[in-house]
Amino acid sequence: MTSDTTHTRFGAHSTAGDVLAGIDLTGKTALVTGGYSGLGLATTRALTRAGARVVVPAFRPDAAQQALAEVPGVEVDQLDLADPASVRAFAVRFLRSHPALDILIASAGIMACPETRVGPGWEGHFATNHLGHYALTNLLWPALTAPDTARVVSVASGRNPTWRIRWDDVQFERGYDKWEAYTQSKLANILFARHLDLLGRPHRVRAFSVNPGWILTPLQRHLAVEEMVAAGWIDADGTPAPGLFKTVEQGSATQVWAATSPHLDANGGDYCVDCHITDDSPLDSSEAARLWALSAELTGLDLIGRA
Repeated sequence: MTSDTTHTRFGAHSTAGDVLAGIDLTGKTALVTGGYSGLGLATTRALTRAGARVVVPAFRPDAAQQALAEVPGVEVDQLDLADPASVRAFAVRFLRSHPALDILIASAGIMACPETRVGPGWEGHFATNHLGHYALTNLLWPALTAPDTARVVSVASGRNPTWRIRWDDVQFERGYDKWEAYTQSKLANILFARHLDLLGRPHRVRAFSVNPGWILTPLQRHLAVEEMVAAGWIDADGTPAPGLFKTVEQGSATQVWAATSPHLDANGGDYCVDCHITDDSPLDSSEAARLWALSAELTGLDLIGRA
């Protein structure tokens, strides 16, 4: 992997608007999963202000339409990332009306939710945060390879070296832990981007994973106030801990930067934090390839690997 040689002037306090200043995305098509809430909404707003046409696939299209009512240049469609049939149906509709896709930002996700089984018994975090985006990217591959260049951004989280893929029990069938399930899915987001870039490079498709930082959004909806107080995130009155959290505009900056920065044309597969590429050497390429093979087996899709 590549250490940071991009000489970006942006950092932890930059916003998505700062990153896109002077960048014209007129004529470009972007797709932002979860693009109607939290970081996704801030990302959608920033991209449309820069001139992009943005497609927002939404689990709750009515809520998405309401949240995006005053954002021009946005198209909303139905998508349930945890439902393989829904992902396929969305991809068919998208490809019929959009010959090219310049930017795909996989921003939708769930965190620390109660044990949930979806599809053929998949664990909810792994299915929604990883497998749904894996399948979506595969199915939209014809559109991603149509432009001269395209980028895929996988929104992960802050990475801890102790995170691991539970190869012997990926679906947590032998005991569920909500935080281990979440962190496994976020590690999967990082490994997915790494292998996707390897496969996509010959087709001019580059991929990145990003850590947006600490942001209070609806992602925390499954956490009790008492749990967040105990973690030191907020006080008993619900006031965030000073200096801990970014705004959504700051949190969306790195994913927008990874999706659009002209300085990243020679990079790919990297893990980005605060609008910088980090030294990602601890990641094992064999782990990324193994995850890709498992994802292909579970979803029955590997259009990219066979391209």
